[in-house]
Amino acid sequence: MAHAGYIDGSFVTGKGDILTVQDPSTEEEFERLPGCATAQVESAVLAARKAFDSGIWSDKTAQERAAVLRRFVAALIPRGEALKDLIMREAGCPRHGHSMIMQVDQPLRQALETIDLFLGLPETEDNPVPLAQRVTPQGTVMQSLRRFTPVGVVSAIAAYNYPFLTALWKVIPALIAGNTVVLRPSPLTPLSAMAFAEAAQEAELPPGVLNVVLESGLEGGRLMTEHPAIDMVGFTGSSGVGVHIMSQAAPTMKRLQLELGGKSAQIFLPDMVEMVAPAALGACTAHAGQGCAIGTRIFVPEDRKAEVMEQVAERFGSVRVGPADDPDTQLGPVISAAQRDRCERFTQLAVENGGRVITGGKRPANLDKGFFFEATVLDLPDNANPAAQEEIFGPVLGIIGYRDLDHAVAMANDSKFGLSGYVYGKDKAQALKVGLAIRSGTVNVNAGMMSSYISSGGHRMSGIGRERGVEGLRIYQQQSNLNLGG
Repeated sequence: MAHAGYIDGSFVTGKGDILTVQDPSTEEEFERLPGCATAQVESAVLAARKAFDSGIWSDKTAQERAAVLRRFVAALIPRGEALKDLIMREAGCPRHGHSMIMQVDQPLRQALETIDLFLGLPETEDNPVPLAQRVTPQGTVMQSLRRFTPVGVVSAIAAYNYPFLTALWKVIPALIAGNTVVLRPSPLTPLSAMAFAEAAQEAELPPGVLNVVLESGLEGGRLMTEHPAIDMVGFTGSSGVGVHIMSQAAPTMKRLQLELGGKSAQIFLPDMVEMVAPAALGACTAHAGQGCAIGTRIFVPEDRKAEVMEQVAERFGSVRVGPADDPDTQLGPVISAAQRDRCERFTQLAVENGGRVITGGKRPANLDKGFFFEATVLDLPDNANPAAQEEIFGPVLGIIGYRDLDHAVAMANDSKFGLSGYVYGKDKAQALKVGLAIRSGTVNVNAGMMSSYISSGGHRMSGIGRERGVEGLRIYQQQSNLNLGG
């Protein structure tokens, strides 16, 4: 791959530092190319600014934009299998596992649904002004409308765990709403982003409407959060980086949509503890636990904890850890050596603070290459343990006992994060009552949904703003009020 960017309708060769892409399964550097220099990132920002201000995209009707974007998605669909191969290599996601469906197939379907959802939204809405206020004492009849227009230029900064999905969730809503976009993928998983550039050219998006920049460092990304020509930043990633983005965007009061870290709770009622082991296995093997909404804190009745631990140890004993291209792999690698070391460090911290390892807890002895860590379940004495409080972002879960359901809810809410939550119980009324008490952006009771029509977003350190659904579209629009008299 020679190009490191797509700016103002043209592919460009990078003029910055060398960008290396490593296969997490083998540690092989399989791609090296010059990344975009900071000056090239700025040229992409200015191209997006010029395109937006010209009205070449924002002045089109929603139906006209939808027609172009359907061509854009149609150009991506034939690239689906190649994208899966690429994501397998750059992100280490098992090629034949369930997570790969979420990497490519699901976002491609959701892209078209998002376009359709937007077309069903009104451009103006009536404000619910009481009738008595609609007619003035002088006899003037008043009407007040909410009007929705594009925000402007959007910086879309994607994450490494689901690089195509987290990019598409920003690009499609921003573009259908009439904005222009500069897309920057994670330097760890940059290559799949160039599919957006190829599709943009095939679909004949006007120059500057969608720009893509790959870089090896952080300076370009920082510029995309600070530049006065940027109106909004959409970012998926860690809470620590999200804090920096908020600070960098503050001087120019940019709109923000941040989906950040999580330490989601799974509460199992006493009548459903037999489901803990399969749920824990699913959480660990879902792209090696590299998902911000995964339930990594599992709460079970204290008097059933020993029984649960036995079931978990038995269930986890046969997990196959291996390369992402192996059809039999259940658990692939984490993204990097640093992330593998983080899994190891938090396992040690858990033990030092009174926890114990039930299963896993180390690098697999039979794999001398690759960033692998065993599926790990920790018996944690309380919710204050470091492994219960910090996002590890790997195949490491903690199981904590509760005295009663009030205790379980209190511990679930004792977190700086608030992205998702899960409750399981045969007593549906009781499960719902527990779910309603969890303070989180999404709560799942005996089920889970990932839909274009349902938004997600975090509370507290898990972020601000929403993605998907009506709220995930409206966040890419400005609202103004229009008051009319006659």
